[in-house]
Amino acid sequence: MNYQELQRTFARDANGKLAEQMSAYMRNQFEFYGYQSAARKKVYHQQLIQEKKQHQINWQLLNQAWDDPHREMQYFVCDYLNRMAEYLSFSDMYRIEQYVRTKQWWDTIDSLIKPIGKLGLRDQRIDKLMLQWSLDEDKWVRRVAIEHQLLRKDKMNIDLLAEIIENNLGNNEFFINKAIGWALRDYSKTNPVWVKQFIFDHQSAMAPLSIREGSKYIR
Repeated sequence: MNYQELQRTFARDANGKLAEQMSAYMRNQFEFYGYQSAARKKVYHQQLIQEKKQHQINWQLLNQAWDDPHREMQYFVCDYLNRMAEYLSFSDMYRIEQYVRTKQWWDTIDSLIKPIGKLGLRDQRIDKLMLQWSLDEDKWVRRVAIEHQLLRKDKMNIDLLAEIIENNLGNNEFFINKAIGWALRDYSKTNPVWVKQFIFDHQSAMAPLSIREGSKYIR
C-alpha cells in the first residue's frame, strides 16, 4: 500500500454533500472526502490485511496520511495502528505522541487510546508515561491518559486509574470531566463496588458530569 494509491481511492468516490455535512459536524475544523465509517473502512480493508502480513509498521505511509488535510486519512492511521498494535513497541510512542498532539479532536484522540492501551498490557513503561501525560498542559494528552485503560475489565491497573483521575480532579474542562466519567463508567461494569467507593471518596472534588457519567450503571 502507498499513500498515493490510498489518496486516489478515496478521491474517486468522494461525496461532496456528505463531506460538507461531516465537516460541519466537526465544527469545520477538518476537510472530508465524505465517507461514513463502514464505507471508509471498506476502502482499505484488504490493504490492511496485506499490511499485517509484513509484520512491521509502515511509518512513512502513516506520516503521509496524517499530514493529509482530509479527516478520513487520520481515521485510516488510527485504524491501521489498532490493527497492527501487536507490532508496536515502546520506542514507537514518540511517533504516536505526534499524532496525539496534532490535528486534535475527540475523534482521533478516542481512537489512538486503543493501540496505546494494548501496548500498555505488554509493556509497563506505558504506565509511567501515562502518569506523565495525566499532568500534561495539553487537555487532549491528559484525556488519552485517562481513557487508555478502557475495556480492560479485570486487567485494569486500578492504582494507575485512580492516580491518573486524581491528577485531573477539580478541572473545569468538559473533555477531561467527560473522560473521567467514561473511564469510571466503563470499569463499573467490572468492579462497581470500587467505582462507587471512589466516587464517594472524591465527590467533593469531582465535577457533576464525572459523577453522573461514572454512576450510570451503579445501583
